[in-house]
Amino acid sequence: MMKRLARLLPCLEWAKHYDRAAAAKDSLAALIVTLMLIPQSLAYAMLAGLPPVTGLYASMLPLIAYTLFGTSRTLAVGPVAVVSLMTAAALGPLFTAGSAEYVGAAMLLAMLSGAVLVIMAVLRLGFLANFLSHPVISGFISASGILIALGQLKHILGISVGGENALELTAGLIAGLPQTHLPTLAIGLTSLVFLYLVRGHLAKWLQGLGMTPRMAATLSKTGPVAALLLAIAAVGVFQLAELGVRVVGEVPRGLPSLGLPSLDLALAIQLLPAAVLISLVGFVESVSVAQTLAAKRRERIEPNQELVALGGANVAAALSGGFPVTGGFARSVVNFDAGAQTPLAGALTAAGIGLTVLFFTPLFHNLPHAVLAATIIVAVLSLVDLAALRRTWRYSRQDAAAMAATMLGVLLVGVESGIILGVGLSLLLFLWRTSQPHVAVVGQLPGSEHFRNIERFAVVQSPKVLSVRVDESLYFPNARFLEDRIAELVGRYPQAEHLVLMCPGVNLIDASALESLEAITARLHAAGVQLHLSEVKGPVMDRLRRSDFLEHFGGQVFLSQYEALLSLDPQTTHHAVERQRDHLSSMKENAG
Repeated sequence: MMKRLARLLPCLEWAKHYDRAAAAKDSLAALIVTLMLIPQSLAYAMLAGLPPVTGLYASMLPLIAYTLFGTSRTLAVGPVAVVSLMTAAALGPLFTAGSAEYVGAAMLLAMLSGAVLVIMAVLRLGFLANFLSHPVISGFISASGILIALGQLKHILGISVGGENALELTAGLIAGLPQTHLPTLAIGLTSLVFLYLVRGHLAKWLQGLGMTPRMAATLSKTGPVAALLLAIAAVGVFQLAELGVRVVGEVPRGLPSLGLPSLDLALAIQLLPAAVLISLVGFVESVSVAQTLAAKRRERIEPNQELVALGGANVAAALSGGFPVTGGFARSVVNFDAGAQTPLAGALTAAGIGLTVLFFTPLFHNLPHAVLAATIIVAVLSLVDLAALRRTWRYSRQDAAAMAATMLGVLLVGVESGIILGVGLSLLLFLWRTSQPHVAVVGQLPGSEHFRNIERFAVVQSPKVLSVRVDESLYFPNARFLEDRIAELVGRYPQAEHLVLMCPGVNLIDASALESLEAITARLHAAGVQLHLSEVKGPVMDRLRRSDFLEHFGGQVFLSQYEALLSLDPQTTHHAVERQRDHLSSMKENAG
C-alpha cells in the first residue's frame, strides 16, 4: 500500500531525506525563478489573450500540484510561450480576447488538457508522444517562435493588427506602420535592446566584476524584472499613459477563488482536439527538459508519472482561474543552475507568486504592453533554430521535409494545422520508407563468421546458398515488396538451391507478412529452391510458433547465418576460412 502511494506521490520519497541544506538551496532557486516568472507570467497571459493576472494565477496552484506528483527535481512548471500561443489559437476564433467567456473557456481548456494527460497516464499511453518526432517538434517550436514574435510587434509599434498567420500579420504590420505610436515604439525598442544585452552579455560583464560564473549566469536571468520596474517608473514619471502608451491597468489583488470551470459540453467537444494537441506538445517539451536535466545529476524521471503530474498541474490551473501549463525550458535550466534540490522549489516559487498577487499587483498598473511584448519576443526568438532545417536536410531529406511542412503549416495556416500536417507527413514518410526495406545479398567475410553486403565488402558467396538479409520489420506495407524482391534475386542466381532469409533487423512479422512468407515458400518450391530462416529474434520466433508456418515451409531455422552456411554448404564455408588463412600466410611471407 505504501509503495503504491509513494509511486503516486513521489514527494513522500524525497521528503524523507529533506534537510536544511536542501531547503536553503531550494529557497534560493525559488527566489530567482520567482523573479523570472513574474514578468513571464504576465507576458504569456497576454500572449494567450487573457488578463495579465491570469498568468500569475497559473503560476501558483499548478506548481504545488507538480511538487506533489512530479518526479523531476528541477522542472519548473507554469505558463510557456508555445502553449500560450496554442491557447490563443484555440480560443481566438470563438470568443473576444480577455472577455469573461474567453477566460472561462481557457479554464475549461486547461481542465480538458489535464484530463487528457491523466487518462493517458492511466492507460499508459505516454508512447503517443513519440508520434511527435524531433524534427516536427523542432520545426513547430521555431515556426511558433517566429509567429509569436510577429504577433507581438504590434505592441512594440503601438498599432492594432489582426491576422492568424504570418502572411496576414506581416501585411497588417506593413499597413499599420504609418500609425506607429512613437512613445510606445521608444519603450518597446529600448526594452528589446536592454533585454537582448542582459540576456547575451550581462553574465560576462558580471564575471568581469569578479562574480562567479554560476551566480552571474543566474542573475542575468532576472533581467526582465529590471526592465519591468524601469518601464513602470518611466511611465509614472513622464505620464506616458496620458500620451497614449497602452498599460496593463488595474490588476486585481488577492488570491484566485477556487471553482470548476463552466462545463459546457458542446464547447468541451469543440475544444477537445486543441486540448489533445496541447497535452501532447506540452508533455513532449516537459519530459525532454526533465530528462535532460535529470541526466546531468544521474537522476531519472518516470514518464507515465509525469503525465499524472502535468495532468494534475493543468487541473489545478483550471480550478484556480488559470490556463494550460507545462514545464518550461528556460525556467527549468535556471532552477537547475540555481541549485534546486527537490520539487519543493516549485512550491516555494508558488508562494512567492502568491505574495506578489496579495501585495504587489498595484505596481503593475503602469506596466506597458510594449515591455511585455519585448519580454516575449526576446524569450521566443531564442527558441528559433532555422539552422536545424539545414542540418536535418543533410542527414535525412525525409525528416527535413516533415520539419519544413510543419514550419510552413504553422506560419501560413495555423498552429494546430501545422503540427497535424507535420505529424501526418512524418507518418506517411515512415510508411513509405518502411514499405521499401533495404534487402541485401550477403556473403561471408573470409576468416570470420560474419556476413556483409556483397556490394560493400570483399566476401565469399556460396554458389548454391543465396543469403539475403532484410533490414526492416515485415508488415503489411512491405510484404508485397519482399515477395517481388525475392523473386528478382532468385532470377539473378539460377544455381541457388537454398535461400536463407537473415532476420537480425526483423522485430515483427505481422499476419500479412506471414502470408507473404508462405507465398514466397510456394514460389521457391516451384523453382526448386528451399527457404530457410536465420537469426530470428525470440519474440518473432514465439509468434511464428503460434502459427503452422514452421511445420509446413520445409526449411530450417538457424541460430546464425554461419551455422546455416556450414550446414547447407560446408565446402564454401571451409573455403572462406582457408582463403583468409592463405592471405595471412602471404602477409607474413611478404613481411619476412
